Amino acid sequence: MSSSSTVPMGDGVSISTSNNPAPSSKSFALHQRSNNVNSASMGSVKQNNNYYNSQNTIRNNINSITVSQYLSRLTDISQMDVQSAFDQMKSLLNPTQIQRVYKLSYYRKQTKGHYARDDPAFVTIQLCFLILSSVAYSIAFNGDSFWSTLLVFLFHSVIINYTLVGVVAATIGQSIANQHLINTNNHNNNGTMSPSMSEPVEWMYAFDIHCNAFFPFFTIVYIIQYFILPIVLSNSFFAFFASNTLYSMAFGYYFYVTHLGYRNLTHLKNTEVFLVPIVFVVFIFVLNLIGYPFGLGWNASRIMAHLYFESQ
Repeated sequence: MSSSSTVPMGDGVSISTSNNPAPSSKSFALHQRSNNVNSASMGSVKQNNNYYNSQNTIRNNINSITVSQYLSRLTDISQMDVQSAFDQMKSLLNPTQIQRVYKLSYYRKQTKGHYARDDPAFVTIQLCFLILSSVAYSIAFNGDSFWSTLLVFLFHSVIINYTLVGVVAATIGQSIANQHLINTNNHNNNGTMSPSMSEPVEWMYAFDIHCNAFFPFFTIVYIIQYFILPIVLSNSFFAFFASNTLYSMAFGYYFYVTHLGYRNLTHLKNTEVFLVPIVFVVFIFVLNLIGYPFGLGWNASRIMAHLYFESQ
């Protein structure tokens, strides 16, 4: 209980006194400590966010690779890791080892700040393979002029099939991923989203995915087909079936490797959308097979020969 009294001081002035106890020093200390903890917690969250933002800015500004920088390195053979490129190509031909190639891109992201290759050795070797295969096909079909046949097929192989298709595939894939597949529900333990969980897909990485997917396609359509040309170019049903199976496998493999490339980015969701084209590949194969008895089927290898060599 508390009590109070009035003490007269004269001249009509009085002072009121109270016996209420002063606030406990222990209670004040606990209150102050709670405020300090809350301030420290908020400061820690803010500092963590600032750290992620600064790290992301540094990596983007310093370690990101541009198309012009990549192209400038194509002529610097001494800086290319050729052995690593061959090892990656070997892994891409084995469906159980494709993830090894994309693990390298993950490690590259951790150390250099970007998923895309900064070593053009892989692309350089592919271009060399395309040139050699163009020479081989030009010799095999032996048109009116070897050089004109070579230049036309080389143009289609390098400029259109590899480069132009790659640019279109990378642009479409990047657009789909950035606009529809980024998972905005990924958060850190503190409830914030780090830049690595929401950053857009690099266009150079999307082009890397095309390069990875193109190599098995090249192996099937350019190399394997070359050694069985007498078989797949004949008019028999076996040639028809073998040729269409070969091309279906090549396109299916291409889209499968593409899917794995985008699935490697953990901040993307529903990457199975990149497998949808395989459904159309199977549909065309079956439809073509059904139409063969009625004269409506077509041999993919014979179409290739007509477009690239006989139409000149």
